[in-house]
Amino acid sequence: MDTQLSILIVDDVSTVRSFLSQTLMHLGIEDVKEASTAKQCISECQAANYNLIFLDIELPDGDGKELIAKINDINPEANVVMVSAHSAVENVKEAIDKGAKGFVVKPFTPKKIAAVLKKFYPDLENV
Repeated sequence: MDTQLSILIVDDVSTVRSFLSQTLMHLGIEDVKEASTAKQCISECQAANYNLIFLDIELPDGDGKELIAKINDINPEANVVMVSAHSAVENVKEAIDKGAKGFVVKPFTPKKIAAVLKKFYPDLENV
């Protein structure tokens, strides 16, 4: 399946980025980029319009929740989905209040990632 989706994964843990990237490619998403810091995330967002951004809450150079506003200023069409092992209700609520469109708790499964894709892009095939 050749989709037009462009996805950015922002997480400081390389194994998380790799797992997400491989999962997305297995689901037929070919345009997947990665960033490990808030600075790289902003740079990527300025260079390309991403449809979906998986954003870790805790980055070495910033708070993912604070980054949402910057991402939305650059690309208001992007669907930002927070990714974190910290699933406290306050974290989820704050992320949504700041503009996140979803929240995925680590560790996640390929099935959960497929569900996120279906939520935003119900017409995707093979997901």
